[in-house]
Amino acid sequence: MNIGIFYNPDQAERSVAEDLARRIERARHSAVIFSDLEEIGGVDRLLVLGGDGTMLRVAKRASMQDIPIMGINFGRLGFLTEFERTEYEQAVPLILDASCARIEHSMLEAELNGRSFVCLNELALLHPVAPGKENKVVTISVTIDGSHAGEFIADGLIVSTPTGSTAYSLSAGGSIMTPDCATFQLTPVCAFSMRSRPIAYSDKSELGFSLPQGALVLYGDGVYLGEAGASDKLIVRKAARTASFLTRGLSEYFRRLTQKIS
Repeated sequence: MNIGIFYNPDQAERSVAEDLARRIERARHSAVIFSDLEEIGGVDRLLVLGGDGTMLRVAKRASMQDIPIMGINFGRLGFLTEFERTEYEQAVPLILDASCARIEHSMLEAELNGRSFVCLNELALLHPVAPGKENKVVTISVTIDGSHAGEFIADGLIVSTPTGSTAYSLSAGGSIMTPDCATFQLTPVCAFSMRSRPIAYSDKSELGFSLPQGALVLYGDGVYLGEAGASDKLIVRKAARTASFLTRGLSEYFRRLTQKIS
């Protein structure tokens, strides 16, 4: 088995990646080290050394080549990682286990005026805040499969995947979804109206948005994607591909989630 090791130079030392590579090679497998997203390829599985942001970026890249990943937390919370940095050695036997469990994380595809973006965590449509501008709430009308689903009166709107539902749903009083479930969620940001509550929708549905006059800012997984307003066409649907995460099991996911939240 050929194992890739990606490390974020701002968070993890190369010496840790090299130590992991030696351990993999001693187990009679091959290893290759990456520190640039563009380099990733030609491996069967991928170990990722970094935080949740690193995991999001690597997962989207790896999903393009159907490479399953496993994370070791060198960041802060590490919701998406399987191991903490102090237990990185334990990742080697699991990454080499051919029968290791997988969780397929659903992803979003956002289409803005014909341009497509893929998100693993969330798509955020936010009211811009700038000096000298009034900070007014906006009304965003949503359709699901062409049928009117309601209006959100808020500072913005977040469309979260099951993976991204953890933080946003908790803060808005919504529910947590398992990463592989067949539901996505709409969550208003600082809702002005009690009618503006989180709603869940099927991953087989397509969302359409009627936007207000004046530009809203669009972010995908925290990355700026552009601006959108009343004359723009924004559609959100489930992406055709998924991000595959190697894991000790779904029970471990909930144990880790409980531990991080506590």
